[in-house]
Formats: sequence, C-alpha cells, structure tokens
Amino acid sequence: MFRKLILLFIFFLISAGADAQVLRSKADSRSAIDTTGTSRRAFNASPAAKTASDSIATIDMYKIVTLDRDTTYVDTSLTIKAEYKANYLRKDNFGLLPFNNIGHTYNILDYSQVEYDPFPQFGFRAKQFAYMEVDDIRYYNVATPFTDLFYRSVLQQGQIMDAFITANTSPNLNFAVGYKGIRSIGKYINSIVSNGNFRFITSYNTTDRRYILKLHITAQDFSSQENGGIVSLENFESGEEPYTQRERLEVYFNDATSLLKGNRYFVDHTFRLSKDNSNSIVLHHRFNYENKFFNYTQATVSDRFGDAFTNRIYDKTRYNRMYNMVGAAYSNQDIGDLEFYLEDFNYNYYYNRIVLAEDGTIAIPNSISDRINTYGARYSYQKGKWKGSLLVSNSITDQSLANIEGAVRYKLDEDNSIRLRYQKMNKLPNLNFRLYQSDYANYNWSNNYKNEKINSFEAEAVTKWVSASAQYTILNDHLYFKNTNTLVNEQGLDSLLLIKPDQYSNTINYFSVKLNKEFRFWKLALDNTVLYQQVGQDDNILNVPDFVTRNTLYFSDAFFKKALYIQTGVTFQYFTEYYGNDYNPLIGEFYVQERKKIGGYPLFDFFINAKIRQFRLFLKAEHFNSGFSNPNFYSAPNYPYRDFTIRFGVIWDFFT
Repeated sequence: MFRKLILLFIFFLISAGADAQVLRSKADSRSAIDTTGTSRRAFNASPAAKTASDSIATIDMYKIVTLDRDTTYVDTSLTIKAEYKANYLRKDNFGLLPFNNIGHTYNILDYSQVEYDPFPQFGFRAKQFAYMEVDDIRYYNVATPFTDLFYRSVLQQGQIMDAFITANTSPNLNFAVGYKGIRSIGKYINSIVSNGNFRFITSYNTTDRRYILKLHITAQDFSSQENGGIVSLENFESGEEPYTQRERLEVYFNDATSLLKGNRYFVDHTFRLSKDNSNSIVLHHRFNYENKFFNYTQATVSDRFGDAFTNRIYDKTRYNRMYNMVGAAYSNQDIGDLEFYLEDFNYNYYYNRIVLAEDGTIAIPNSISDRINTYGARYSYQKGKWKGSLLVSNSITDQSLANIEGAVRYKLDEDNSIRLRYQKMNKLPNLNFRLYQSDYANYNWSNNYKNEKINSFEAEAVTKWVSASAQYTILNDHLYFKNTNTLVNEQGLDSLLLIKPDQYSNTINYFSVKLNKEFRFWKLALDNTVLYQQVGQDDNILNVPDFVTRNTLYFSDAFFKKALYIQTGVTFQYFTEYYGNDYNPLIGEFYVQERKKIGGYPLFDFFINAKIRQFRLFLKAEHFNSGFSNPNFYSAPNYPYRDFTIRFGVIWDFFT
C-alpha cells in the first residue's frame, strides 16, 4: 500500500510539473509564484485598456482582517509553518494532543493556550476545540475573487473538506462563504466523527470609511460516537494479534453519541460623525445572538456512570444568549482612540425537566437565566513602531464581574518586535459547573460557586535569532471536574466515573517559557519548538507535562525550472510523563485524575510536501515508529493515541 502511494505521488509530481510549464508560458494573464511563495495575479484586461503595472494585482491586495483590524495577506507559500497548519483545525496545534479519531477532541499539553472570558460560558469545553468563536472569523478585501480548497484524508473511510470563496462586488463590499466538514470512521468500535462548520461573512465600508460594517452568520455541529475508551489496557499494550486490529479491542460503550450544535448571528459596525478622520467622534455598536445545545444519547445504560433513572439515556442541555454593546469613542491620529461603552449580556441555560427529591420538592431546578450589565473603557494607540491597548470593565448589576487588560507592542523592524500583556479578571463560573441534569442519577447538581480570579502576565519577543514567550498566571478559586469515586479496577484505574465539579480553595501558580528557533544550512533546516512548564500547587489540580518539544529536520528545493517546490523531512514530538486529564463523554469535559500517567513516548512523522503555483500537496506517514516501539501511547488514560497511518491532503487556491 505504501509503495503504491509513493508511485502515485511521483507520477502526480511529474504530471503536475509538466502542466506547470504550460501555465507559466502564459505569465501575462496567469499568476506566477517564486520559490519563496510570493504571489502575483494578473487581471484579465486588454493591454490597450491598462498599462502593465495597472494590470497586476499584487498579493497585498488580498487582505485578511481580524475583528480588531489587524491585517495579514493571503499566503500561498509552502513553508514549515504551512505543514504545521495542514490539519483539521487549520492552525498550528503544538500543545494539543489529539485523540485517536480526527475531529474528536484534544488533551491540552500547553496550558498557556487556555483563554478566559469574564461572562459565564456554556461549558462542555472538550467539544469546542473546532468551534469557531467570534474572534476566529476573518474578514476579507480582495482584488479578484479568491477561492481556498482544503482536503485531507482521515482514518479509515471519510475525509476533511474545507471550501471557502470570497469576492468583492465593489471596492467597498465583500462577501465570503465557507464550509468545513469532516467524516471519519476511525479504527475503534463506535468512534465515528461527523462535524460541520458553515460561515457566511460580509464586510462593508463607505468610500470615506465613515461607516464600517462587519457581519457573519455561523452554523456549526459536532457529532461523535463515544466509546468511552478501551476496557483492557493489557490487550492494547501486548502488541499481539488480534489486538493490533484495533476494532478487536473491547470498548466501554457501543451505542453512545454526543452532539454539540450552535448558531450565531453577529454584527459589528461603527460610524464616524465627522468627515475629518484625524479628529472625530465614532459611534460603535456590536450585536451577538447565539444558541447552542449539547445532547448525549445512549441506547443502553452503562454501569460505568452508576445508577440511572431510565433504561435509555437522553440528556439535552440548551443555551442561548444575546449580547449588545454600545459605545462612543474619541478618535485622534496623535493620541489614539478612547472609547466608553455599555454592555448588556442576557442568557438562558435550561432543561425541559426538573429533578424532584423523595419528598416531592424540587431538588435540581431546570434553568439558570440572568441579565448582566457592565460599563467599561477601552484605549488603543497605534503609531509608528508602537501599538498599545488598555481595557477596563466592571459590572453595574449585582454580579461581581470585572476585567482589566493591557497590552503593548514595540516593533523595532520587520524581523524584531517585543510584546507585553497583563490581564486581571474576576470571572463568573461556566454554567455547566453550576447546573447539570442527566438520566444518570449521579450526574445531577446545582451549585453556587465563587467567581474565578485570574491574574496573568505575558511577554513575547520575536527576533531574527529566536522567538520566545513567557507566561506567569495566578489562579484563585479555580473550577475543575474530579471523580468522586475512590474504587479502582484490576488495572488500577477508576472502576466508576462519578464526576462532579469542584472549586479549589488554594492558589495555583503557573509558569511557562516557550522557545522557537530554526537553523538553516544549505537546503536543510531544523525547526525547533520547546515548551517548559511549572505549576506550584498544594494538590494535583492543574496537571501539565514539564517539557513539550517538537523538532523538524527537513530538506527544501525547487525542480523543473522552479515550477515545482518540494519539502520533505521528519518531525519528532515528545512530552514528559504526567497525570493527563481524562475525558468524560457524558458531560463533554476533561477531569482531573491521579491513577495513570501518560506521555514519555516519542512520535515520529515523515512528510513530503510539494507546491506548484497555488497548489500544495501534503503526504505524511504519521507515528511511523509505532510499529517497532512498545504500544504504550495514550491521549488519555483509556484512550490510545493513533497508530501508524498514511494520510495526504491538498490546498488549492484560485485567483480568478
């Protein structure tokens, strides 16, 4: 099988290389890509109508803009960073440990990636790694229609597809539509994943930019068959037949499924009262309506979760929220922007049933709803080499909610910059900590917890020699999930999962340092990312590995008169042993455990990537060392990591 794939890959490169010769001969009307990945695009205009310089749309005319108005450009290059991003999340997933089937969930190795919001969130965090939040949506302004197609093979049957198209109907109005879907059968019993992310995006501004609008609509669903992990670790670690056929391994659940679904309608727009852009008052309004639900179904009751009220499990948690922010800002080119605003956050979290005590009184209510109003001020400054911001907000209503956030960045030149950030937050608990209902008797609770307190200091330096970042975070009244069952099975693991939320009364101190450096010699390069973490706590509540490393040695060169560009190499990943959090599919959350350590095993991936114009091909042999090493690799105590597998993918960009 591997030999056939290699032959097919070589045949494709030869064919595509020949085709690239034809395309490059039409350089006056087609795009040309050099080996560094810089792209140009020619408009279809007659020479008589335009000069040569007017007929070329350069890559900086294909802009990608964040909600905070940071701008980047469409990137069609083939770099090691593109290799790291060619996955389901479509971002560098360093510090995330994926589960066996693609698109399921991830164990967090790098805690510095965790972000907080002062408002109460829905929860069910293990199901939301691929959920596109407001800040994940990008807005576009393109000279010609731009299409991005992404394909990636999965485990067994299925595929990942991400199709995106954006176009400006005028210089001021842009529309974009995208859909990312995955279906993967997986190699274990009852592990099918089927997810979808749809987004519709538009942005508009008047010619004088007095009015600016950003709008998007998303519809997202994440469905996973949940097998609860394997029953016998001994069979898996034996490495003997028939257990090397993973479908032969017994799992805890054969008929359980979880589903997270959400829809969002978002609008952000500003209006400048004065025509003078250098000194004016700007009115700002932001609207966000979102509804979600999490559904866990199981046709057969399992003893693993304890007693049940029914003989069939159907748990459904519903949530909706409406957010409005109105503000007025004074904008001045010399001193920056100073905005004062009011926020209205209205939510409803509920079940269509109540839980009664033996005497007939309500033991567990069916809903939590509240309205939170806050006031705040935001200052931002960007001029020359400096960019800074300061945000202060506090609640007007009875809830104790506050957030202070400041950041400053100094850019010495294109290769060197320094960034500092501080955040102090008084955060309301996520709602599934406070209320949960289930057909399983032990999974019903109603709690009134204190607010979480977070103090975080961050520093980052990006230089031409090395990139480094450090974070120091102090957590007080930290909320987490734990297993209240103390019984273990013959493997020394939890025999029952009686998971409950809890609040840690002591202080947790978290510190991390991350370094990235690439060394180059001839056509070879060695890219290194190393993370060191240390946690100070009286109990094992926040558990992370001390060291995480990723090192890639690769070769790059161009062929066929630079029409074909290839990168090939080996990636090594490793993290030290630690008590990794375990996964509970019933509540869609990870919980703290001290039964089994995971980690301490190497992961080797071999890859060959190729690029022809805007077409990029990715071929990877993942975890190829699993066949000649001890099978003791896990993503969580009962969930094995992936075996050796060959996967390929493509990214094809069109400028029409």
